Amino acid sequence: MRFHFCNIFLVLLAGVLLLLSSCSTVRVVPEGRSVLKENIVEVTNSEDVTPSTLSQYIRQQPNTSFLFGWNPFVAIYNWSNGKDNGWDRFVKKVGQPPVILDTFLVNRSTENLKNHLSAIGYFNSDVEDTIITRNKKSSVIYYITLGDSYIINDLSYTIRDTAIDRAVNPILNPSLIRKGERLAEDVLDKESERIASYLRDKGYYNFSKNYFFFEADTLRRDGTADLHVLVENHTRNETPNDARSHNIYRIREISLFPDFDPMRGREDTSGTYVQVKLQDFDIYHRGTRTIKNRVLEKMNTLRKGDLYNESEATNTYNRFVALRYFSGVNIQFDEVPADSSQREREVDCTIRLTPSKSQGYKLNLEASSNSNNLFGISPAVSYYHKNLFKGGEWFTLGFMGNFQFKLNEQIRSTELGISAGLSVPSFLLIPDSLFKTNVPRTDINLGYNYQNRPEFTRNLISLNYGYSWRSGERFFYSVNPLQISIVKLFNLNPTFYETLKDPFLRNAYRNHFDLGSGATVYYTTDASAIPSKTFFYARWTNDIAGNILSLFNNTLTSDTTGSKTIWNTPYAQYLRTDLTIGYTWKPNPDNAIATRFNIGAGFAYGNSRVLPFEKLFYAGGANSLRGWQPRSVGPGSAAIDSTFSIPNQTGDLKIEANIEYRFRMFWRVEGALFADIGNIWTLRNEPGREDGLFRIGDFYESIAVNWGAGARLNLDFVILRLDLGMVARDPYLKSWIGPKRWFRENTYSLQFGVGYPF
Repeated sequence: MRFHFCNIFLVLLAGVLLLLSSCSTVRVVPEGRSVLKENIVEVTNSEDVTPSTLSQYIRQQPNTSFLFGWNPFVAIYNWSNGKDNGWDRFVKKVGQPPVILDTFLVNRSTENLKNHLSAIGYFNSDVEDTIITRNKKSSVIYYITLGDSYIINDLSYTIRDTAIDRAVNPILNPSLIRKGERLAEDVLDKESERIASYLRDKGYYNFSKNYFFFEADTLRRDGTADLHVLVENHTRNETPNDARSHNIYRIREISLFPDFDPMRGREDTSGTYVQVKLQDFDIYHRGTRTIKNRVLEKMNTLRKGDLYNESEATNTYNRFVALRYFSGVNIQFDEVPADSSQREREVDCTIRLTPSKSQGYKLNLEASSNSNNLFGISPAVSYYHKNLFKGGEWFTLGFMGNFQFKLNEQIRSTELGISAGLSVPSFLLIPDSLFKTNVPRTDINLGYNYQNRPEFTRNLISLNYGYSWRSGERFFYSVNPLQISIVKLFNLNPTFYETLKDPFLRNAYRNHFDLGSGATVYYTTDASAIPSKTFFYARWTNDIAGNILSLFNNTLTSDTTGSKTIWNTPYAQYLRTDLTIGYTWKPNPDNAIATRFNIGAGFAYGNSRVLPFEKLFYAGGANSLRGWQPRSVGPGSAAIDSTFSIPNQTGDLKIEANIEYRFRMFWRVEGALFADIGNIWTLRNEPGREDGLFRIGDFYESIAVNWGAGARLNLDFVILRLDLGMVARDPYLKSWIGPKRWFRENTYSLQFGVGYPF
């Protein structure tokens, strides 16, 4: 029956693809017009500039393509009948309209390319376009002949204002403009902005790159140029008659409005307020105080009487944003009218903060099903408060569940959990003065987890105390000097331990006390919630436990196995590390290739023979090997342990790699094609577990591989995901799964999740 279903499915799929491929993609194109098929860039006289770097400056791009350059949604759009009825509106909503060639945009693209080439140092370049049309499909070819370029032979400066000259002299060397490099407008622009930004940090409030002028002497005609940089007292939009001296500005007054209402505009700052005068600024409350004054004082690093400093203003902005309580942060500076008796000018600073909704709820759901009728559902709901005690404290209260069951069988696994966390915008026990450019936080988390399986009942209580902070825009740190968990097992099935002849598993399923520390380092090139451009990230997590307790072994009692105990419970001693590296390439907004590599290992020693159960690694599920359900693959090429009614495969080592091609289909629906590879293994050679042992010489024979396709509903605030993972290589069988075995037992799994898998 399964075999027939598989064949029917493949026949239907092939039929749909054949129908889509046979449909004309130009039927709705008006007479005399054509579809933009492709843009081709050819650089005729140099290999230094590659066509791929120039394509982004072409104003009109063809329809995005996938599945080997073919876009079926353009074909669907062409199913429209032109009657504007229900069918017409439906296929136009689902489909993607073909891009109609616009010759005006071709001309604009030609100018864009010329301007860009000039900016990177190729002056008077020639760009010619040719349009070739066949069967209402056009290819636009841009032939580019690079213009003259010049190497900087000599570099000199003239700075009219002697105070400016003294201020910038320390940063002129090194400069972005260097002798021996190509003269390019974009480099000149970046260097003028670099110096202008430096001066704004030194009090020159009004200084901009428009005060820079550049003169290049190319008369030697030997491919070199003498560059002269002038910093004038007038801007490029003015004449020398408008010249004036550059002034240093100090901050006169700072006014902070912590409950500004943007719907009422600037008038909101002129209403009735309660003024609170502090040493460095004044706070104006409109109603009930929503946040404590001391928190506002700590977040603001601007001070009365200080020189204007653009970087300090940006730092203050970032600190208020980092509280995650204000939905809007605006810092405005206004010049104070000049006074002839003053040697320095002044600015007033106004900080307007708009509070966000402080409370809310979050929902998450994951579900999976496989060919063995094993279903899994993992719901989670959490409540959050972003300003619990009016000090920017984050409070979270979460509830989670994990339910696994088989249809028509009395086999159930139930897991319930509750967690509470409090994050304070301060380093308790550590001076905040160490953190001037970010907002450090102290995190306290308490959790309880209950698991009821056919074989046993487990209770886990955990407490974590730690600190988190960031360095710049890319590095994030989390250190937990205290991590405590207590695990107790009850209601053990009488036959459970009898069938667990493996000492590895016997030790894993024991009561234990875990006292240790942990740390995480996270690096990313884009810290936004959903990055819109290509980005890279790396996360490294480490846990260590039991070493401090081992110092008191002589005072601790031992159990029947010889393990030292705390409150009649053996303590765990181990080291665990986990590294994840990811790279997502986004050539355009509609396509992305996401990759991830994960490797983790744990080693028990001293008072423990194996890692605690909750620290063991597993594979499978909505965010791992998607051809399998969680904990149903590995270790190595070992068979599923029949001791457990519901699979519970774990190991000491995990290696996994994933790749996923994401593409927009229609409306808010995205598609994905993916492949996952990896497995888990054990590191100790225990009798009867040889198939799960990691051996460097032949571990590749126990690699699990799956492929699949999925759909995502992107609602901006949440992404709902459905993936069908197909087993390509079964590590237990050590064989590849061909089309004839698709959709049979143990060959596929359906995964539902929230958010991207990685």
